Amino acid sequence: MREILSRLGLIVLALSLSFHAFSQERIAFSLDEAKQYAIEHNRTLANASIDIQKAQATRWQAIAGMLPQVTASASYSNMMGYKMDLGAMKISMPPYVTFNVQTGIGLNGAQIVSLQIADISRKMADITLHKTEQDISSQVETLYFSALVTEETLKLLEKNLESMRKLHDITQNSVDVGVAEQTDADQLQVQVATMENTISTTRRSLEMVYNSIRIQLCLDDAVEVVLTDGLDSLVDLGAASDLLSSQFDINDNYDYKLLKENTELTRKQIALKGWTAGPTLSVYHQFNGRHNFSNEPTMNMTPPNMLGAQLNIPIFTFGKTYAAVKDARLAYKKQLNTLEDTELALNVQYHQLLYNLRTAIEKYGIQKQNVEVAGRVFDNVALKFQHGIASSLDVTNSGTNLITAQSNYVQSLLEIVNARISLEKLLNK
Repeated sequence: MREILSRLGLIVLALSLSFHAFSQERIAFSLDEAKQYAIEHNRTLANASIDIQKAQATRWQAIAGMLPQVTASASYSNMMGYKMDLGAMKISMPPYVTFNVQTGIGLNGAQIVSLQIADISRKMADITLHKTEQDISSQVETLYFSALVTEETLKLLEKNLESMRKLHDITQNSVDVGVAEQTDADQLQVQVATMENTISTTRRSLEMVYNSIRIQLCLDDAVEVVLTDGLDSLVDLGAASDLLSSQFDINDNYDYKLLKENTELTRKQIALKGWTAGPTLSVYHQFNGRHNFSNEPTMNMTPPNMLGAQLNIPIFTFGKTYAAVKDARLAYKKQLNTLEDTELALNVQYHQLLYNLRTAIEKYGIQKQNVEVAGRVFDNVALKFQHGIASSLDVTNSGTNLITAQSNYVQSLLEIVNARISLEKLLNK
């Protein structure tokens, strides 16, 4: 009975695991699809888009402050039959309703400067949106390539492990028949165990990369991400080489655009501080209406229409405005220095990224040849070992050299990709 229940439990467990695997969502992405999905779903980008709407709302607030403002009011009064006694006559005070509509507009230079500042803020929000979109696309592309490179590393390691296991089995069989030393088999066994540990570590690294991809795409951790583009199809050495001849226009760089607009914003602060001591002109019109709930003669001394104007001119503020303007000028001077330093830094960065990409391309060519040579050496040593010409130490050394060459090869691929992405980001391509 226990055996039957045990079998039933295993069947239920297997069915539940199968159902979980079947119900797990799988989403396949090419590189372009992954970028587009991230742009559409990334919350950081959504916040950047909201900032544009906020900047637009702030701009309209500045515009609305320069337009006429209209307010209306109504009130009801009842003096409970009271009549005003003027001696010779009495004037009735019947219940009445009053209506008041007031239109006013106030203008000064600070409002115009505030509108200009709002326009600059809107431009900065738009630049930030495009910069965030560029950053997300670059991050997704880097992670996409990192996953493909790690998977390629796994394939190479598993292939090496298979060869090493075969050599160990052959050596162990030779030991069993007395034609080889046990130490040779033990050395190969250590090599096999080391490679198995390297493969396990690489698999964990690959899972971390996929988790980072899920974060960028705003996907749940239970979603299985499948990458449909292959490494060979994406590593375009021709396009990377063509990028080396691209010219750098600093005005296309988002970081420089943002800093330039911020510098203009700092300059406008000088005018804004200065206009605090400027005149303010206010013009208003007021309409007053009254309706009495009686036909008795009464008194109304409020004129129905009134037009007025007022001009306010600050006379003396004990140097407050002067100090504020001076502070704004100093801040603008600092910002100009920062802008100039950034121009120099971006130009230096451009030449450094050109050097990095050129070096990565050259290194890739060398590592590609190196991995081919190391593979042939390992196969040759393994063949000699099987015929008793080479030692197990020779096999171990050649295997280690092959793994190092393969690691350097896939790393050179990733260096080309990272150098290309960094240069494209700087050039805004």
